Amino acid sequence: MSKVTGKAYDFPILKRIFAFIDPYKKSFWFSVFLTILLAFLSPVRPWLVQYTVDHYISAGDENGLLNMTLLMIGLLLFQTLVQYYQTFLTNWLGQAVIKDMRIQLYRHILNLRLKFFDRTSIGTLVTRTVSDLETIADIFSEGLIVIIGDLLQLVVIIAFMFVIDWRLTLISLSTIPFLIIATNIFKNGIKEAFREVRTQVAHLNTFVQEHLTGMSIVQIFSREEPEMKKFQDINRLHMKAHIKSVWYYSIFFPVVELLSATSIGLMVWWGAKEVIGSTVTLGNVVAFIMYINMLFRPIRELADKFNTLQMGMVSSERIFKLLDTKENIPNAGKIMASSVRGDIEFRNVWFAYNEATKEDGYEWVLKDVSFRVKAGETLALVGATGAGKSSIINLINRFYEINKGSILIDGIDIREYELNSLRTNIAVVMQDVFLFSDSIANNISLRDPSISIEQIKEAAKVVEADRFISRLPGDYHYNVMERGAMLSVGQRQLISFIRAYVFNPKILILDEATSSIDSESEELIQAATSKLTKNRTSIVIAHRLATIQNADKILVLDHGEKMEEGTHQELLVHNGLYKNLYDIQFVK
Repeated sequence: MSKVTGKAYDFPILKRIFAFIDPYKKSFWFSVFLTILLAFLSPVRPWLVQYTVDHYISAGDENGLLNMTLLMIGLLLFQTLVQYYQTFLTNWLGQAVIKDMRIQLYRHILNLRLKFFDRTSIGTLVTRTVSDLETIADIFSEGLIVIIGDLLQLVVIIAFMFVIDWRLTLISLSTIPFLIIATNIFKNGIKEAFREVRTQVAHLNTFVQEHLTGMSIVQIFSREEPEMKKFQDINRLHMKAHIKSVWYYSIFFPVVELLSATSIGLMVWWGAKEVIGSTVTLGNVVAFIMYINMLFRPIRELADKFNTLQMGMVSSERIFKLLDTKENIPNAGKIMASSVRGDIEFRNVWFAYNEATKEDGYEWVLKDVSFRVKAGETLALVGATGAGKSSIINLINRFYEINKGSILIDGIDIREYELNSLRTNIAVVMQDVFLFSDSIANNISLRDPSISIEQIKEAAKVVEADRFISRLPGDYHYNVMERGAMLSVGQRQLISFIRAYVFNPKILILDEATSSIDSESEELIQAATSKLTKNRTSIVIAHRLATIQNADKILVLDHGEKMEEGTHQELLVHNGLYKNLYDIQFVK
């Protein structure tokens, strides 16, 4: 987490934020105009009261009093109207800006390579996309514009006070040095308190997110009570951090009220003597009581608003740091993969997930791997966990970039293809199927408007999943809930097969699609696999060798190296690593 710098403004960051105001320039400048107008309107009322007391009340002029009262009511209504539009506009502007920033930020996140997500927690990205952006909205609604308005109002109020009576003004301002000291102490203290609050909020969010996601593990191992105690400890620290911030407010605001009352008391004491001596009018004293209240209110709130602005700067710094992250897959390819046949070739591919600066510092996941799959053929990848099987399918999709060598589809380096057009030709059925909290139909089509419900139903019949879907309440409109919790593992797997089928890819990748399901579901999925792989290039990863015996080619990997290659029968005759794996599974 970025440290709070102590600065309530940062011009480079403010410049970047204000770049998002460009589409809303008229609204921005109008809100600035209204803020300036309010700064000049507010001090007029006390002056009108002073004029009314001295010229109409003291003279017993009822008509004049009535006219001034109507004037003040009209001014108050006009000021209320201006205040309404100013408040609405600044808040609307803040929300409009963060809407655009959130869209840009999310689009940027969507295009980041998987390596970035490997080392960045989901909770951090959620915080950046949601709460940090909301803090930026406060820059407009409670921060910069309002601070400028309050400072301008202070200047105008003090100017009015000096014009009316400079002696009463000096007495009224006599407590200001003490207020400045108290405000500075409060500003620094509340800054530290808010920093601790944000830290504890992050800890609490992380703990809740992880434990809700892993609730099955907590309950399986009977860890409810120990985890509850951890939560109570984190929650207690969260409460203490908030109470610390509340403590600063509970001290600061009474101090401000005390100084305000002291200022009024001194002014009334001295002003009353001058009224008796006829050197100061009663209207002046009444007006100054109003001015002092108006003077102390923005001063009291400025410390809090400066802190709001400061926190907005910190959040902006974090968001722009994420936006400046150069972790996206280069998409410089110009070739549109519209007529791909599906011929795949790996040529001397070396790949490592880490980014060492020296060649011998890499932890190679794939080492000089070469193979070819002709269009329409099925290649099976076999090997122990960590052999490099999943890395191969990640590289074909360009989720990661290779370090050395080349990967070709139809004889063209995959980096020459436009990225989105390349991926639309590849479908992956994962072992751990992810389903959104949405209907079955939307999980299959991924809300692609070009895929009709009739196509979805036809695909479901092809993979023989229509039977279980039709028995669900609402059939294809049945909500599977988060991660498909309302379906069995086999049912989720079948839905992923339908999804792959309706997108009609040229290249199909099955990543251990039958490793975690029952025998009945396995039979359905095996039948679906046969239909799905027909007439398209397929790469199948499987621990169960029985599922890949009919593959056109089997590639055996071990610690990132290609050990053997051939058909099922050829590899059995070879009597190597594949034969050993086969004997372990089938020979008793």
